[in-house]
Amino acid sequence: MNTTNDVTAQNRRTFLKVTGLGTAGFMIGMGLDGFSTAARPADGGEIIKSVYNPFVRVSSDGTVTVVVNKLDMGQGIVTGFATIVAEEMDANWGQMDWEFAPADVETYKDSTGVQATGGSRSIRLEWDRLRQMAASARYMLVQAAAEAWAVPASEISVSDGELSHPSGKKGRFGDFAVAASKIEPPAQPMLKKLADYKLIGTRLKRLDTDEKTDGTATYTIDVALPGMLHAAIAHSPKFGGKVMSFDDSAARKISGVEDVVQIASGVAVVADRYYVARKAVEALEIEWDFSEAETRSTDQMFADFRVMTNGPGTVARNDGNVDAAFAQAAKIVEAEYELPFLAHAALEPMNAIVDLREDECHIWTGSQAPQGDQLYTAQIVGLPLEKVHVHTLYAGGSFGRRVTITGDYNKDAAMVAKAIGGRAPVKLQWARENDMKGGKYRSMTYVKMRGGLDQNGNMIAWHTVLVTPAYAKGTPFESRFIHDGIDHPTVEGADINPYEVPNLKLETHDPEMGVTMSHWRSVGHSQNGFTMEVFMDEMALAAGQDPVAFRRRLLADHPRHLAVLDIAVTEAGPAPTGKGKGRGVAMHESFHSYVAEVADVTLKDDGSYSVDKVVCAVDCGLAINPDNVIAQMEGSIAMGLGAAMREEITLTDGEVDQSNFYDYFPMRMSDVPDIQVHIIPSAEAPTGVGEPGLPPIAPAVVNALRAAGAKPIRKLPIGDRVEV
Repeated sequence: MNTTNDVTAQNRRTFLKVTGLGTAGFMIGMGLDGFSTAARPADGGEIIKSVYNPFVRVSSDGTVTVVVNKLDMGQGIVTGFATIVAEEMDANWGQMDWEFAPADVETYKDSTGVQATGGSRSIRLEWDRLRQMAASARYMLVQAAAEAWAVPASEISVSDGELSHPSGKKGRFGDFAVAASKIEPPAQPMLKKLADYKLIGTRLKRLDTDEKTDGTATYTIDVALPGMLHAAIAHSPKFGGKVMSFDDSAARKISGVEDVVQIASGVAVVADRYYVARKAVEALEIEWDFSEAETRSTDQMFADFRVMTNGPGTVARNDGNVDAAFAQAAKIVEAEYELPFLAHAALEPMNAIVDLREDECHIWTGSQAPQGDQLYTAQIVGLPLEKVHVHTLYAGGSFGRRVTITGDYNKDAAMVAKAIGGRAPVKLQWARENDMKGGKYRSMTYVKMRGGLDQNGNMIAWHTVLVTPAYAKGTPFESRFIHDGIDHPTVEGADINPYEVPNLKLETHDPEMGVTMSHWRSVGHSQNGFTMEVFMDEMALAAGQDPVAFRRRLLADHPRHLAVLDIAVTEAGPAPTGKGKGRGVAMHESFHSYVAEVADVTLKDDGSYSVDKVVCAVDCGLAINPDNVIAQMEGSIAMGLGAAMREEITLTDGEVDQSNFYDYFPMRMSDVPDIQVHIIPSAEAPTGVGEPGLPPIAPAVVNALRAAGAKPIRKLPIGDRVEV
């Protein structure tokens, strides 16, 4: 699979290529059932690629190429899309291939009107369209075969990439690829029935496994263009700081430095190698203007947030009469929660390549929002939108970081390319410190909760006051996310609270803040899922009831929520017993999927602890690729555990304290517990799996530690020890 044109991988990939071929070389190019993806046409001529629609192409060698309009950053979109297409076309899995779509919002926008990846919605939003496109392509192939064989199309059957007729006539897709592309597609193609599925719901080898194993997969960091220069950048150490003046004399003396330029976000060095550019940046002497910069520490920010909870907020949900219910309550429970800024900490640093030419511009990047990158770049370089071409590549991790609703690293690359007059392609790479100290974080959050119980232990009132900065304010996407004064990503999860509490009120505050933020894996669900599910345990404890039984009563009219809760608890088996043993449960709906998780922990006398086992139940509708669903649940749980236990971004006098993986600690593989995932069979349309596994894990662990004897935990990260 070739993700871009005219690129060459760096030499560091050679080792992987050689060793990968040593163990798997025979299998490369071969699909299931021995179908060769490298087959030539029968006459040995040139392979012709025939376009059937924007999402499906069939070549004369039989290859079916799926054009993927979403970014695959490891979540398996490439394989998922190809599975849907192969199913509807009755193709052989070995003939499937793919490529990323160009930035073309009119052609590749989804049903929400954007060409972007996020919200665990890739499969959910493209499910119907991909089936229709694939079914249309199948129809066209059948019609072409019918014309060639002079038989009724209704008598032709398709299976495993082969068309056949009762007369004995047979042919593969490639035999009719060109002729079929000239057939008029049907207005309403006939879709397969669930009972006839052969590929969907089965274990299929991911299409990106070989290239990610043998080193041929191309990420932006691998791309090298002829004559390309490398750029590194110095940003303000405080958010909102601006360059007042700088001395680049020492930097320019370093061999290999080509130029030093000031751009809107800082000062960049352009050199013949990245290492040279990076060292030269360190030699710059910059005087910064902090007059409009954020200067608070995170402790002061939380104190300011706490004060805001005492005043009225914007009402996001208001059921019943909360004040009257509290006045009648037999018992009232109150709790306050603090959640920190979190970095995305993607392994591949933020990077982009911009080749600015006289009348057009090309960008190579792994972006969740190529539409935005195209727009920002066009504005910066002064070219019409259609003259800016975005080449999407794999991303080595993202978790929301590469959404770039304000551009940042891609804008930096475009500004540097313009500053040097487009004399060479520019590859800009942020250092890890650029991203960790000045990147887009999950917003810090302060939550005040209050719940009321009647004399029978029934929850009759629930009031949540949420303080968290808006993500989209001041961006071109503000109108998309903010309605009636409420930034939807900040309240998601809490606004669809499924628990049947008759009197429920949700208020939100949007504090002003200079720190830049962006969507982090599961976005608002990551905070709201935690506070809601920890508070549910606190309410159950106050009511003197079992936490699972307490939830079940409040979910009586929500069968899908109940089902995942029951399956997770049942599959977890008997709760662990003995000193220091504890079990916690949490359930949350996000991105139209339902997930419940059970965590077993061991708590020692000194407050240290271990997470021993996690059992997850997920209802994501029809599971297109079950192995991928399991992988996404496992990955989400591991990431959520790291965030719950030790990840946080803190500021001192407006400057970020953390800078790299030696002082910011994502989950290590050695710390990941035994994880068991159970997928609930479903015939419902598929929903999201990239993020829904994350929100329940932190509350499940906190609830388990409380059950094991820890004092209430209302602040994250938990740390290495808890109070007992």
